[in-house]
Amino acid sequence: MKHHSYAALPPMGWNSWDCYGASVTEEEVRGNAEYMAEHLKDFGWDYVVVDIQWYEPGANSSHYRQFVPLEMDEYSRLLPAVNRFPSAANGQGFKPLADYVHSLGLKFGIHIMRGIPRQAAHADTQLLGTPATARSIAHPNSICPWNTDMYGVDASKDGAQQYYNSLFDLYASWGVDFVKVDDIAASRLYGIHLDEIKLIRHAIEQSGRPMVLSLSPGPAPLEHAEELNELANMWRMTDDYWDLWHLLHEMFERCEKWAPHVAEGAWPDCDMLPLGHLGIRSVDGGGSDRWTRFTRDEQVTMMSLWAIFRSPLMFGGELRDNDEWTLSLLTNEEVLALHRSGRGARQLYRDEERIAWTSEDEAGARYVALFNAGEHSDTVTVTLAQLGLNEAPQVRNLWAREDLGKQSELSFILAPHSSILLKLT
Repeated sequence: MKHHSYAALPPMGWNSWDCYGASVTEEEVRGNAEYMAEHLKDFGWDYVVVDIQWYEPGANSSHYRQFVPLEMDEYSRLLPAVNRFPSAANGQGFKPLADYVHSLGLKFGIHIMRGIPRQAAHADTQLLGTPATARSIAHPNSICPWNTDMYGVDASKDGAQQYYNSLFDLYASWGVDFVKVDDIAASRLYGIHLDEIKLIRHAIEQSGRPMVLSLSPGPAPLEHAEELNELANMWRMTDDYWDLWHLLHEMFERCEKWAPHVAEGAWPDCDMLPLGHLGIRSVDGGGSDRWTRFTRDEQVTMMSLWAIFRSPLMFGGELRDNDEWTLSLLTNEEVLALHRSGRGARQLYRDEERIAWTSEDEAGARYVALFNAGEHSDTVTVTLAQLGLNEAPQVRNLWAREDLGKQSELSFILAPHSSILLKLT
């Protein structure tokens, strides 16, 4: 399907949630975009994504204010809150902000909730392109358990497709390149919402603008891997992921299960990278305003797993506060080359907390990631036989950027929660 070409490589960018919750402002989005253009664009980072509730004038953290009035047009479509996004005044929506992001050579994304605003259903407002009205397509029994903004859309009703078409036509007119749809890949109440995913897929196609479709939250059900691949570009394998070791520890198992389903344009998603300065106005994940709680070893372990598995990379911290260490994690071109061109990633073995992953690239290089997920130092080993190699390869340590010479066995003493990422030629 042609939509797979919209994200031929795993998307890389910044998302406002981990640092600003629901409350990000235009100034903050522009500032992070400027940082990305200056420091990260040359390394492949290009998406700037405004997360949840940009239509809520009073949003102030990651705690949602319940049942509050939202900015909406006469056709039941939510609009950016002008007090937070001044360039959206006079009905311009996100077009001026998207134009600015594009002027930096970057791409612009937004987050939406599946469904139709409850306030539209209650007021029974109009829909564009159909005589149906908001109440007639709303599914009041299909709600989000953690946010009161929306009702689901009943896909069987006349007007349901036209409503979603009108949404994505609006986003196309703004110049949106990426849409993250929430409460859809896995809902705590109802499982996956395939009917609405299909409405959205069709709405994107008919809009005429390529938009990457990202589905949230997770864990997306593995038994629907085929439909997810057919309908979306990325989908979350996990619920919200934060800077807590137990969540990173669980990701090894999730990646192992999903690895066979990684395909060009269809990316199982490990969620955002909670790195750098987090929680400025986001209180999720048991944190407040802080620097990431991951140790440096854990940060490298996370980046190594995301890179070899080929998860989308969405940075969650306030980019402008990055220190040299954090920036170095995002600009190691050898690690990013693996993320771009690795193929066939798989877990080679797991022996208690000793874990080995491998993949290869089109030029015939092999990659090996060794992890010590345990609480004590340990030796993690991979033999050439396990890799199917007959002769000792040249080995390079990608994070240290150093050649280790020819090695007939890959064996390293690793500190707790640490890893090593190797390229074999």
